[in-house]
Amino acid sequence: MKITSVNLVISAVRRSQYPTDNLPEFLLVGRSNVGKSSFINTIVNRKSYARTSSKPGKTQTINFYLVNEHFYLVDAPGYGYANLSKVKQKKFGLMMEDYLTNREPLKRVFLLLDFRHKPNKDDIMMYNFLKHYDIPVTIVATKSDKVGKTHHVKQRNLLINELDLVVGDDLIVFSNITKEGKDEVIEKIERII
Repeated sequence: MKITSVNLVISAVRRSQYPTDNLPEFLLVGRSNVGKSSFINTIVNRKSYARTSSKPGKTQTINFYLVNEHFYLVDAPGYGYANLSKVKQKKFGLMMEDYLTNREPLKRVFLLLDFRHKPNKDDIMMYNFLKHYDIPVTIVATKSDKVGKTHHVKQRNLLINELDLVVGDDLIVFSNITKEGKDEVIEKIERII
C-alpha cells in the first residue's frame, strides 16, 4: 500500500466528536515521549505532520488521522506522565477506557514501547487492560536504531517475556530514523483492512 494522503480530521475529547464514517481505526498508545508522533510521520511519509514535542504529556486529545481516505491512525494521549494533575489523569483514563471498550471501528492497537528499556508497570498495565477486553495488539518497539544489532534478539525476548505476550499478538522492531519496521506495520494494516 502506498500512502498518498493524510489529514488530521478531528482532535476529540468525547465520543460525540469521533468520526462517524465507520472506517477501520488503528489506535496508538504508549508512554509520553515513546515516539507516537514520529511513528505517525514515518508511516505517512511526512517529516513533521504529527507534531513531536520534547515536552512529555503534550497530546491531550484523541487525534484521528485519516490515511488514504481508507483508515484512521488514532493517536491517544501518552500515559505515565507524572506532571499531569490527578483530575486530568483520571479524565484521560476514562476517555481511553470508553474509546477502547465501545469503539466498533477499532481494529487493532499499536502499543509503542521504547526498545531500549524493559516495560514499566504502566506498559504492563496497559497491555493487560487491552487483553482483558480481548483487543488485538501489536507491540511496536521504537527507537531500535539506538540499540546495537547484536542486542536486538535479547531486547526483543525481554519485551515478549515481560509482557507475557499472548498468542496472536506480535512485536515489530521500529525506527523512524532507519525506517526499520515501517513496511511491516503498513503490511499489517493492509491485511486487516
